[in-house]
Formats: sequence, C-alpha cells, structure tokens
Amino acid sequence: MIIRGGRVLDGSGAPSFRADVGIAGDRVVEMGALGGRAAARTIDADGLFVCPGFIDMHTHSDVQLLANPEHDCKVRQGVTLDVIGQDGLGYAPATTEVMNQLRRQLAGWNDDPPGFDWSFRSVDEYLARFDGRAAVNVAYLVPHGTLRMIAVGMDDRPATLPELERMKHLVAEGMQQGAVGISSGLTYVPGMFASDDELVELCKVVRPYGGYYCPHHRNYGPRALEAYADCIDVAGRARVPLHLAHAHLSFECNRGRAGELLAMIDAARAGGTDVTFDAYPYVVAATYLHAVLPSWASEGGLTRTLERLTHLDQRQRLAAELERTGSDGFHGLTVDWQRIVISGVRRDENRRFVGLSVQDAARMNGQRPVDFVCDLLVAEELGVSALLHIGIEENVRAMLSHPAQTGGSDGILVGDRPHPRGWGAFARYFAVYVRELGIVGWEEMVRRLTSQAAARLGLPDRGLLRSGMAADVACFDPASIRDTATYENPRSYPEGVPYVLVNGAIVIDGGRHTGALPGRALRRGRRA
Repeated sequence: MIIRGGRVLDGSGAPSFRADVGIAGDRVVEMGALGGRAAARTIDADGLFVCPGFIDMHTHSDVQLLANPEHDCKVRQGVTLDVIGQDGLGYAPATTEVMNQLRRQLAGWNDDPPGFDWSFRSVDEYLARFDGRAAVNVAYLVPHGTLRMIAVGMDDRPATLPELERMKHLVAEGMQQGAVGISSGLTYVPGMFASDDELVELCKVVRPYGGYYCPHHRNYGPRALEAYADCIDVAGRARVPLHLAHAHLSFECNRGRAGELLAMIDAARAGGTDVTFDAYPYVVAATYLHAVLPSWASEGGLTRTLERLTHLDQRQRLAAELERTGSDGFHGLTVDWQRIVISGVRRDENRRFVGLSVQDAARMNGQRPVDFVCDLLVAEELGVSALLHIGIEENVRAMLSHPAQTGGSDGILVGDRPHPRGWGAFARYFAVYVRELGIVGWEEMVRRLTSQAAARLGLPDRGLLRSGMAADVACFDPASIRDTATYENPRSYPEGVPYVLVNGAIVIDGGRHTGALPGRALRRGRRA
C-alpha cells in the first residue's frame, strides 16, 4: 500500500513535510517520493495530514470493545489504541466471586452484555481476547481496586502483610503477562480504603518491568491539589513514572487554579519524577451514579450497599452528608442535584429519567432527591450512569496548553445518552483547541497524542511514522476535522478523518468502516 501526496506529521513534533508512505504487511517500510512504485492499493492523501494513529490513554472500553468490536466511536476519530484497566477497576485478574462483583459494580461503565463470555480470569487470558477480534489495539493497566477485592475484599481497613504480599504477586504476574503499569481509583471502593504506603509498595513491583503508575486521585474538590501532590509523592517514593488520569480541576473552589497544578507538575519533573497526564477537552464529567455515595455506604460490596439504600435511617444519614455536610464520595462537597444528569439506565421503566437532572427527575416522581437516587440505584442494582456538570473551561484550556498532556477521552460508551467524549474527544482536540483557539499547534498536538503516549506505554514501535514502525496511521483533513457529538446526540461520528489503518489494515476507508478487526493486545516490552 502507498499513501500518496499527504503532508506527514510524523509524531515527533517536527514540522510537517510532504511524503508518500509505503506500507507492507503491518509495517511502514519506506517514506519519501514513491511515485514510481507499484502498490496493490493507493490512497490519495492530497490535502490531508498523515500521522501515526492516536492513542487514547484513558478509556473505559474494557468490555464494550469485545462486545462491539468495530469500535466505530474511536476508530473514526483516528484512534488506533485504547488503554484500558483504568481507575483501579478492571476485569483481570479476577476470581469468580470478584468477577461477579465487577460485573455489577461496573455496569454503569461497561454494561453486562447478554451472552458475553466472562470465563477469563488472568491478565493473559483477558488480553488474548483482543487479538484479531477488535478494530483497534489495546494496552492494559493492572487495576489496584480489583486486586484489593481479591486479597482484602470490600472492607474499609488496611491490608495485612499476607494480603499485601498477595497483591504484589498479582501485580508482578500481570506485568509479566504484558500489562503496562498499575492504575488506582482512590474515590472508588475498595481503592479508597488503601493507604499511600500500600500504593507505594505495589508501585515498586512495576518498576523492574518499566511500568508506570496511573492514579485517579483521592479528591477533585477543595483538596484536589493536595491529592495530586500525594500522587506525585507516591510515584517519587516508588521511583516509577507517573501518569495522572483525567487531570483537571473542577468545581468553583478550583476556578483559576490550573496554573498551580501545572507548576506542581513542572516542579516534579524538574525534581526527577517523570510526570505526564491526560486531559479530556470538555467541562462535563461522567461516571456511574453510585460513585457519589459516601464510602461507608459502599463498604462491604454491592449487596450490603443495596441493603443500606432501602433503610430510612440510612437515607437520612445520606441526605445529611450529601446535602448539608459533604461526603468523601463527592470530594468533601455537598451535592448540587441539578448538576447531576442521568445518562443511562438498564430497565425500560426508568428510561423516562434519562436526560433529566436528579433534581428534576425527583420532582417529577414526587420524591426527595436522596430517596429518588436510592430507589433508582436499588431498582437498577447500581447500573446507572450519570453526567456531572462541574467543569471550568479556563482550567481545561490551561491543562491542554501544557506539553506533558496526552489524549484521553475517559469515554464511557454505554447508556441511553452517554457523554459525547467517547465519540468526539480526539476530533475536538484539533477542531477547537488547535484550529479554532490556537492553544496548541498541529505538530505539537499530534506529538502528544502519538509518540508521547507511546513512550509512556513503553511501546517502542508505536507513535512515530517512520520506516520500521507499526503501520497505525490516521489521515485527516485539517480544514474539516471536527466533532459532531453533543450531549443531546452523543453517538454522532466526527468529520474529516477519511482513512485509518491499524496494523497495516484499512479500517476506515473513505469515511466508511471496512469491518476489519486487526487490533491486538500490545504487551509492554514485546514487539507486536
């Protein structure tokens, strides 16, 4: 195959240049003026930028990519690699008991697809599911919260020494089977019950394998900067690279404070801690609705949580903490129910609430917001997803101006009306923050979304468009690339990305999905 006549952005950040790109099998084999060369297929890239495929450093496609392997939402944006196992909650390793817990706890992120084969247990078995069965590649983070479920359970207590040793063994096993690092979710149960010392000990295990630490930190509210500092401290003590997940500063208490976070990151980098982060280009967040519950309400697992939600005295306690004093489930802040919008449910009778704020849905149902939330969570067995209107645009722009940024959609792909970032984040980086606002240049944004991300993942043959590198390629029109997904119509595909190749196979051809599934699990330290 030859991609002819485009302007190459090779992922290094260097100025673009005109060149043809020759591909054989799954590799780039030659670049330059290839006018005299014959090819089985030629793509006319005149007027297009030709660059490495984009890497989504934070995504929740763990099960959906297997259930819906064409993965149109991402590959149509030029994404050729999803990093899964985020926020300390992933599906491997697992015991049968823990897998059953995860299927219910994470239904708001990945659903529980009918007929899905949940028989895998190890990281190796899970990753093998993706080879030749998905449109894009994947890389995997060992999820700390899942390890804690296996070794400690769902209790709010320190791990014993034998439990810590078991978690360390599972981390090492996951890294040996190809994981790229370890993630944590420190506002989610059971990860929130772990001490920083526990995290340091587990991060030390990934160090000999060249892995990194990817935390969802403990607080996004008034203690957000302190929580970021704790993450830097953990990585520094463990002497591992740090990648901050969905790094942003939301809520009014953090307006104008992004500069302080960026100064903290710069100081850490200057002091020898290798820090990068991903930041999505939106002001609205998304998660499962029961994430707002205080830790005491979620301790012990799903069954005990559902029991608490049915008791009047427990609801009174929830109302007091969520609405008057603040709780650890909502970053120490009180909840504004008008800013939390229901985006997905699983039962037909509750679909009338989708698109409504909790405040409006509760009013329509003639209930207090707390009672409405409790009843809905019980009816759906926690399988409710939500949008949180808590962001600040000036902080988003500040984060996207920093050279340590990489791309991360944080895309949750299930629900009746999910966040549009799963369908639009990567197109939006270019349409809004490069072309419209000029915060970042074309070459620099491509570098962040490609080679910088690949370097963090430890994948030496990805992220650059050069001879010998993997043929993950995106061709896009700088004049027309744009996101079309909205909060009202989130599953709308972007424009201006006519060709995408994954491992040398054309997946998007003239703007249409070919049905090809050439994706692989990319295991750290191995050429794939």
